Amino acid sequence: MASLGRPAPASTAFAEARFMKLLDRPLVVSGELAWLGDNRLQRTITAPRAERFTIADGEVTQERAGRSARHFSLKHAPQLQGLLDSFTALLSGDSARLAEAFQIERSGSDTARWTLTLTPRDARVASKVASIRIDGQADEPRCMVMQESDGDVAIDLLGPLAAKMPAAPTRDALAALCQQPAP
Repeated sequence: MASLGRPAPASTAFAEARFMKLLDRPLVVSGELAWLGDNRLQRTITAPRAERFTIADGEVTQERAGRSARHFSLKHAPQLQGLLDSFTALLSGDSARLAEAFQIERSGSDTARWTLTLTPRDARVASKVASIRIDGQADEPRCMVMQESDGDVAIDLLGPLAAKMPAAPTRDALAALCQQPAP
């Protein structure tokens, strides 16, 4: 855990494919994830359209060009609370905080590929998020899979792997990318 820690601010490219029961094909977005320190995260989407989400001080702010900023309490978005808890604990290298928020299952080794599976301890978060799996190699997270309780799933490719998001992603293709060794 300590080797995953980064000094704030820290950012990484991401590409996400969200597989939802209501859609025939996944919703794909890409941009940058940034940990701004403490409990502050920012997700800037650059494609297919510009949008920014900031989580800070228990509030979520959504900004889109040409629209007024929208604000809502983090209490109304348990899946974002799970994302905040996992990212801030990982990026700060705080294993105690991660263990407070999640039951942790770890496999692999520190120098080769590894997987952390996080199961939310908070019942409110667990009602929306079944688990978060983070696949990595050495001290670099490469993929994050958020399995929602309703069966929807979001698969994020992180860092250099984000550039490899297929034009028409499938769960199997993304799972294969996540398991490939880093160059």
